[in-house]
Amino acid sequence: MATEKEIVVSGIRPTGYLHLGNYFGAIRNYIRMQEEFNCYFFVADWHSLTTHPDPKDLPGNVMRVLAENIASGLDPEKVSLYVQSDIPEIAELYLLMNTLAYIGELEKVPTFKDKVRTQPQNVNAGLLTYPVLMSVDILIQRAVKVPVGKDQGQHLEMARDFAQRFNKRYGNLFPEPEAFNYGDNLIRIPSLTGEGKMSKSENEMATLYLADEDDQILKKVKKAKTDSGTGEPGAPMPESVSNLIDLMKLVSTEDVVKFYQEAWNNQTIRFGDMKNQLGEDMVKFIAPIREKAKDLQQNTDYLRKVIKAGAEKARANAAQTLQEARKLIGINYY
Repeated sequence: MATEKEIVVSGIRPTGYLHLGNYFGAIRNYIRMQEEFNCYFFVADWHSLTTHPDPKDLPGNVMRVLAENIASGLDPEKVSLYVQSDIPEIAELYLLMNTLAYIGELEKVPTFKDKVRTQPQNVNAGLLTYPVLMSVDILIQRAVKVPVGKDQGQHLEMARDFAQRFNKRYGNLFPEPEAFNYGDNLIRIPSLTGEGKMSKSENEMATLYLADEDDQILKKVKKAKTDSGTGEPGAPMPESVSNLIDLMKLVSTEDVVKFYQEAWNNQTIRFGDMKNQLGEDMVKFIAPIREKAKDLQQNTDYLRKVIKAGAEKARANAAQTLQEARKLIGINYY
């Protein structure tokens, strides 16, 4: 008898455009996970409502995120790809879990405190209970593994807390999800300015998006920060140069990377040539994903079919979890 695969859950907000950091920091791991686990990957449209997106933009954003993920290598035949709002069971479990969440702990969450500071005019209840909904996204599928970055560690810890509280109060139902990643693939993609990492929302010229056209890619790489060099062979490599080398390691051949590393060590490096090479290699990498995503976005019937099939599978599993939760709580009157 075949062993059941462990359940993995992860979500992505339909805001902004996917970029190189999303690909190498998350999507590449998803592609590997789909071969080894029972994967539920969703577009978090309810989460996005906390920042009040324009209703005219939301459907297109959701479809674009789906298209870019599929174009990057996610296989709808191997994973459940769905939209959060297609699973109403999530909303009910969210309501139930809110009774186990305490306002004091929610107010201390760093991301909530950041939002209070940066958008004081929109501190809504959805922002406050964001970690509860995020926890429910995971618990409703009874996931045991969650691929998370360092900045999401606290939210996963809260999911574990809510699982423990429910199990202790009502009876054992939820596994305590663990953070998961392939240790060798934990990559931080530096911005082209050399400051921080690539971001969906900040400095667009410092970020390479999967939707960027060839000329945009070349222009951005050309403007990347470099260094004048010391003229002394063997000089330590500054961060601005090591960032470009790190980006080369993602998309260029080993001999190209080696050539420019040695050119720095010998202080014979020509940054114009280096950036031209990196730009061309980035184009070769991004262009096929961009073009496939464009084609998929035109094929809305196919995308609707994908999310409908994903929702059916995700709902079946979520409904079973919710039914058991209601029974344990005592909400079963007939």
